[in-house]
Amino acid sequence: MSKDKTPSKDTAQDSAAKKPVKLPGKGRFYGVIALFFLIFIGALAAGGWLIWQEKIIKAMAVPGPSLVVKAFTVKPGSGAGAIARELETKGLIHHDFLFKMKTRLAGEGVTLKAGEYRIKPQASVNEIFAQLQSGKIVQHAVTVPEGRTVREIMDIVRASPVLIGDLTEVPPEGSLLPETYLVTRGTTRKALITRMQADMKAVLDQAWEGRDPKLPLRTKNEMLILASIVEKETGIAAERPQVAAVFVNRLRRPMRLESDPTILYGLNGGQPLGRGLRRSEIDRKTAWNTYQIDGLPPTPICNPGRDALLAVAHPAPTKDIYFVADGTGGHIFAASYRAHLRNVSQWRKIERQRKRNKKNK
Repeated sequence: MSKDKTPSKDTAQDSAAKKPVKLPGKGRFYGVIALFFLIFIGALAAGGWLIWQEKIIKAMAVPGPSLVVKAFTVKPGSGAGAIARELETKGLIHHDFLFKMKTRLAGEGVTLKAGEYRIKPQASVNEIFAQLQSGKIVQHAVTVPEGRTVREIMDIVRASPVLIGDLTEVPPEGSLLPETYLVTRGTTRKALITRMQADMKAVLDQAWEGRDPKLPLRTKNEMLILASIVEKETGIAAERPQVAAVFVNRLRRPMRLESDPTILYGLNGGQPLGRGLRRSEIDRKTAWNTYQIDGLPPTPICNPGRDALLAVAHPAPTKDIYFVADGTGGHIFAASYRAHLRNVSQWRKIERQRKRNKKNK
């Protein structure tokens, strides 16, 4: 008879007792611990970042190291890194890293504008960044005095250290408006000359439109020519309408203008002689010598300013046709030749006295 191989109840229980028992939920427990650990680490990192960021932001407001006003130029196409390094090199900020971080925090839409800036002493990173972002660049003055010839004005423009480029063409005499022009470093000389021409045209147009309708002038160019003579005859603004009236009255008669500066322009383009005019020079006939020609010369003899143009547009209501120096830098006017001779005699006495005083020194 075969033995029964079916395990007994006791044997089955013993076998079950020998198998390892898996504790339910153990893996999930470890996962939860790991998650909490990661959250804790993340919180620490976030807290550290916030603390670090707060320190960086505070550092951006700290006064800079420079104790004096300094010029700083942002070149076209410069990136934030290059600007930051240059700021540190020039001693305007403590660390270029701070300026780089400022640009990152500001966002991609913010741009720093090229140009020359004047940075105040101890400016912080925040203040410098705001200034470069504003685009409020330094303006330099180029001053052109009234009564200069075109060649003299070109010399002034060439001498300016903030302008760039060459000047090859000589503009027409009288086409440039004397003024103080504000320019940025790097402006081309040609651009400034073009601006002067545009301004002169605008002022001349305005003066011509508002002129006294009874003026004996046919064109704007004639007004410009007469204004250039008035400009050369007196440097006193209050006298210009009176001087203009003398020449306007002479044109109406008609009489020759007999203006000494026109002689000089015909001789050498208006350059000072360093002495008085000789009789031979007064008698020399040139296209500009108004002692020898009738009416106006063919071109202006200098570049007149606004006041001279307006004086010609609205000359003083006087019948004077003569004037001579009065010894104080101004002139004395006369409506008759006899009165003019008396004024001339007085002027010659003043000249003689000056010569004696100079000789006795």
